[in-house]
Amino acid sequence: SSKAERAHSTMMNADMDAVEAENQVELEEKTRLINQVLELQHTLEDLSARVDAVKEENLKLKSENQVLGQYIENLMSASSVFQTTDTKSKRK
Repeated sequence: SSKAERAHSTMMNADMDAVEAENQVELEEKTRLINQVLELQHTLEDLSARVDAVKEENLKLKSENQVLGQYIENLMSASSVFQTTDTKSKRK
């Protein structure tokens, strides 16, 4: 009877060890996934900030281009060199 109990106890311990090892693997996998998610969140935040910065820069450049375009148009209309070609073909 005690031999059977010992055998049963040994099997139970082996089962518990297996469950514990499986839990450990699951925990490590969860930890790895959480870290991956956090890393991806930081990457997304960085990319969003970069997109905002590029949008802002783009707006500034568009505005500067408009000012330069207007300036060039004014210079061309004030210059006699462009008077003849300006009237023949109005290009934009």
